[in-house]
Amino acid sequence: MARVSSGLAYPDRFYAAADYAGFGGSPNSSAKGVSSKFSNDAALLLYALYQQATVGPCNIPKPRGWSPVEQSKWTSWSGLGNMASTEAMRLFVKILEEEDPGWYSRASHFVSEPMVDVEMHHNPKVEPVAENGHTKSTLAENDYLSETQDKDVLSEGLGVVNIYDQWVAPPVSGTLPKARYEHGAAVIDDKMYVFGGNHNGRYLNDLQVLDLRNWTWAKVNIQLGNEGPITSCAGHSLIPWGGNKLLSVAGHAKDPPETLQDNSQCLAFIITVKEFDLQTCTWSTLKTCGKPPVSRGGQSVTLVGSILVIFGGQDAKRSHLNDLHILDLESMTWDEMDTLGVPPSPRSDHAAAVHAERYLLIFGGGSHATCFNDLHVFDLQTMEWSRPIQQGEIPSPRAGHASVTIGENWFIVGGGDNKSGVSETVVLNMSTLVWSVVTSVQRGAPLASEGSSLVLSSFSGEDILVSFGGYNGRYNNEVNILKPSHKSTLQSKLMGTSVPDSIAAVQNATNATRDVESELETDQEGKIREIIMDNADSEPMELQSVRGQLAAEQSRCFKLEVDVAEFRQKLQMLDTLQKELELLRRQKAASEQAALNAKQRQNGGGGGVWGWLAGTPPTQNVNDS
Repeated sequence: MARVSSGLAYPDRFYAAADYAGFGGSPNSSAKGVSSKFSNDAALLLYALYQQATVGPCNIPKPRGWSPVEQSKWTSWSGLGNMASTEAMRLFVKILEEEDPGWYSRASHFVSEPMVDVEMHHNPKVEPVAENGHTKSTLAENDYLSETQDKDVLSEGLGVVNIYDQWVAPPVSGTLPKARYEHGAAVIDDKMYVFGGNHNGRYLNDLQVLDLRNWTWAKVNIQLGNEGPITSCAGHSLIPWGGNKLLSVAGHAKDPPETLQDNSQCLAFIITVKEFDLQTCTWSTLKTCGKPPVSRGGQSVTLVGSILVIFGGQDAKRSHLNDLHILDLESMTWDEMDTLGVPPSPRSDHAAAVHAERYLLIFGGGSHATCFNDLHVFDLQTMEWSRPIQQGEIPSPRAGHASVTIGENWFIVGGGDNKSGVSETVVLNMSTLVWSVVTSVQRGAPLASEGSSLVLSSFSGEDILVSFGGYNGRYNNEVNILKPSHKSTLQSKLMGTSVPDSIAAVQNATNATRDVESELETDQEGKIREIIMDNADSEPMELQSVRGQLAAEQSRCFKLEVDVAEFRQKLQMLDTLQKELELLRRQKAASEQAALNAKQRQNGGGGGVWGWLAGTPPTQNVNDS
């Protein structure tokens, strides 16, 4: 048995939050005192969510008076549409936690969180709820992978993981980090570093490290520099850089340290980049030039060579963004991209990856009440957005998911869809744009969470995915690992038959690679193993040549797929224009005919013998009568 903190359950947690915020727990509350605690934007959003949760959708007519306050309140409430009451409750608490992370401990009615006896390795009942427009599910009891499966997977203590395409929990030791979500994670030298995050509405600033060779946790002893302690934050991105440094980019903070800048006479917080030196164990703020983006959280930050590509997120006013910026890490210069094409709609908590060092892929994410499963591609050379056609088992809408790439394969784990946590682990072949499902976990498991982290490492010479933390009704600090098989990384290539000839060529090259690998390994007691891509120096020249041809074909096929999508969009536009042109021609012909008939009537209908021959009866002169 284990003892875990269950926290104040919904709807009690919502009513406690509403009472603390000044709504008095009454649906007819006028929210006196709310504006004194929060900004106008936050107060209006809290009012709207409270009304939606306690009354339901806004059915009252728009105020006819000139009171700007009443007009704003009505607009905020009606803008929530038919949002479910449970979702409004979750969003209300979420907003309050961001505005006042310590509200729960300061609430006047605060009581100690009850402790619940939980049977380990037990399959729980899950009640779906919604939070932050995305998540997920509330655990009635704790949920872990089965002990039997763990024993089957792990041998000789910290031995080799001998099962593929299944999530397993390694036997970690040391002091476990505080449970959290919306943290950052990165791997340097077989060590996973975890920084910051959100726990029970409180932002964190600790730096934890997990040694991936012996699965031991430890807290990094941070030395104070000239800037003092680093600000607590959540929703940031953690990027490994230079072999011994970590970069923390953007993120939400209660008291943002970002420098204010003058932007059209409006002061706004901007993104800062913090650097942690693993040798000196100190944090510092990097100086940048150019035009930095506005401060935000839930953005994507993708490292392409020596450039960081930042897309989307949610700013301090909770407005969702779809702007694109780059930061050159060599010159530390910001630049906002002027793009072509139609960009993704504003969103946060999406996933991003780069393919062939040229194409930035954006998948999913969410706004205040909507989750997405669309796929967008940005060409870093032509600076143009496109939306290619997805194939295979297209994932359901989700936000707050985590992702990592292995070669041309993009693995995505977790996230939420307004109803529950997403249990499937999926993979996208970025050359063929075909999705496939790798595995699934039980509903309510820690892996079916929002705001978890996912990193790539290696174990016994093979790639592994490492997942940590997340939120699915409770805050998690579990570690799970998955070793993708050769089958899972090639499955999306082999699915479907309606693929272009160029992609078929890629498949042929892939099959040739597999044949060469099989021939090389048949003397290894018949055991088929995957030859690691990075070990190119020891590969036969023939295999290296095949891999080079494969990489070239993959890049060319991906470009063709993007071009096909663009041509289809242009053809659809052309068809629409042709229809509009035909309609204008008909209208013009009708107008000309009407004008001709009117002219004939003015001229007496043409009269005489010529009018009679044309079939127009002569008109009678009124003077004749």
